[in-house]
Amino acid sequence: MTTMTMVQALRSAMDVLLERDPDVVVFGEDVGYFGGVFRCTDGLQAKHGRHRVFDAPISEGGIVGAAIGMAAYGLKPVVEVQFADYFYPASDQIVSEAARMRYRSAGDFTSPVTIRMPCGGGIYGGQTHSQSPEALFTHVCGLRTVMPCNPYDAKGLLIAAVECGDPVIFLEPKRLYNGPFDGHHERPVVPWSAHPASEVPEGHYTVPLDCAAVVRPGSEVTVLAYGTMVYVSLAAAQETGIDAEVIDLRSLWPLDLPAVVNSVRKTGRCVIVHEATRTSGFGAELSALVQEHCFYHLEAPIERVTGWDTPYPHALEWTYFPGPARVGAALQRVMER
Repeated sequence: MTTMTMVQALRSAMDVLLERDPDVVVFGEDVGYFGGVFRCTDGLQAKHGRHRVFDAPISEGGIVGAAIGMAAYGLKPVVEVQFADYFYPASDQIVSEAARMRYRSAGDFTSPVTIRMPCGGGIYGGQTHSQSPEALFTHVCGLRTVMPCNPYDAKGLLIAAVECGDPVIFLEPKRLYNGPFDGHHERPVVPWSAHPASEVPEGHYTVPLDCAAVVRPGSEVTVLAYGTMVYVSLAAAQETGIDAEVIDLRSLWPLDLPAVVNSVRKTGRCVIVHEATRTSGFGAELSALVQEHCFYHLEAPIERVTGWDTPYPHALEWTYFPGPARVGAALQRVMER
């Protein structure tokens, strides 16, 4: 086992895949010579060559479209959209082509494309470098949507994504690249080396794509979270003293519904936390599922803590960001009803 940051774990996953499978290729904007804007592919071109790891023009539609064509011919492309905010020009390729390939060809062709996208705020990126568009992908039949929150899961989930044979949207919370951020921006950054999930095997392993993880067992309320909000929720539970069971969904779709249902039926309360905007966010789907499957077990209305229905503001980033205070207030509300 080696201690890794999330960046190093993702790089290790791609390194392992490139070594094991000659059909795997990695490309995107600046991922080759420069090693990616966040350095996730640093050194991979020098090791595996320009025909396996290479730069692409600044054209998200072109990048994804080329990857779909490669996949139809048997390759397994791992492409990077430099920021999740930039996927929109490629949305037709993702929705109309990659997601539909298996269905429209009656199984003759598949689209094993993995699209990596750094997402979320907390780095003063402003409105065009801070979005969390996961709900736009979970709405599309034929796509898998994944968001890890630690180095161990990041490597195992990325390897599983590339090997699964389906198109996977692989969202990476960039605020977590170098440490487990709990929402307290005024405090010193905590490095991954201080967290047990930074111990990552150097070789090949996978984490199931449709399996949630209970990161904090509890008995009073269930918190459903993913990405950076996992650590925010853990901080809120600790600061309020409420015995919350925090579930890291990891895979947004397919969703580990049994894990969600079993927890809510045990605790009788549910708080859903995500960084994306509130209206039509993935939390709305989670709320509906909990209501449908756990109605007679609920002791209080379901609470959602989310970003606001505005563009992500640069000057007021921490007002927008769902921090421990807002999550803690929601935990207290469900306990008082």
